[in-house]
Amino acid sequence: MPTDLDLIVIGAGIAGASAAARLAENRKLVVLEMEERPGYHSTGRSAATYEPNYGPPSIRALTRAGRSFFEAPPDGFASAPLISPRPTIFVVPDHQEEQGAALMKSSTDLEEISVAEARRHFPALKESYARHAMLDASTADIDVDLLHQGFLRRIKALGGEVVCRAPVDSLARQDGAWQVTTPAGKFSAPIIVNAAGAWGDEIARRAGVRPQGLQPKRRSMAVVPAPEGMNFMGWSFVGDVGETWYAKPSGGRLLVSPAEAEPVEPHDAFADDLTLAEGIARFEEAIDIPVTRLDGSWGGLRSFVPDGNPVCGYDAEAEGFFWLIGQGGYGIQTSPALGDLAASLVRQEAVPAYIEREGLELSDIAPGRPI
Repeated sequence: MPTDLDLIVIGAGIAGASAAARLAENRKLVVLEMEERPGYHSTGRSAATYEPNYGPPSIRALTRAGRSFFEAPPDGFASAPLISPRPTIFVVPDHQEEQGAALMKSSTDLEEISVAEARRHFPALKESYARHAMLDASTADIDVDLLHQGFLRRIKALGGEVVCRAPVDSLARQDGAWQVTTPAGKFSAPIIVNAAGAWGDEIARRAGVRPQGLQPKRRSMAVVPAPEGMNFMGWSFVGDVGETWYAKPSGGRLLVSPAEAEPVEPHDAFADDLTLAEGIARFEEAIDIPVTRLDGSWGGLRSFVPDGNPVCGYDAEAEGFFWLIGQGGYGIQTSPALGDLAASLVRQEAVPAYIEREGLELSDIAPGRPI
């Protein structure tokens, strides 16, 4: 195993992979992944959409900053487009007028439309469900696997190594370096990048570092078959502004989620049947597509600290311990910019100008902030 590493990244999901892909340009590194393959948990279970009006201000800034990467990735990064346009329709039932007004006030390039116009984007929407709707024409589907694999290939092309089946058994600071013990061997480097997703606080505890208050939250997804004779692949993403359900065409079927955020312990998540049934019932109240069976379901974890912003930066009390956690449900859409930002901060460089121009405040994502 390498003994002259500059840094060790813990976690090969989208956060660790995107940061490592930039760091490997001028640092010798290894990425440690506890599962048999990268992206096994949240990254591999994301029905990701590029949504620049989704999330707190820090997330929106990072999402906007990353758009140019999605539209024109580096040569050789991907064999097909990373994103494909798919507008989003937010429908506003009577009891969600307040949430609708708040979303309109806080968003950019969001257009209020009639229910009739919304039905042109999603024809199965029931006329009686909502008073009005909002259209975000800037959104798009993201090819998560293509994006993630592009980062992983870049790590390896630049001389980095990704080691799977390497959960961290122990890590401790000794003689100016972090000593990490895993079933795949021992590793040593002066800098640790904690990109362990839902297990981020657990990694900190094993290192003797103060946790950030990370809370994994489960989200369930149902795969609904296309009704006979209905071709909905060109329809928009649709959901209520209160975030109690949403639906998205994908792979010839419809993904339907109850949009829950149920606090759980870090684990290999699966869909909750009762929650899924409740979400499908809400979907059927709004959409004229009866759900008589499912082609499948899954669950994933979205991990948040209390203020909803990610945590990115060096720990003030633990030398060489860098945090990169708490992306919530926004890790895919923020990964190009957040990975670049993390790499710059690890190297103690300035915030990239294209990110700074979007109004990101580092104090909003700094470790140890009041949350």
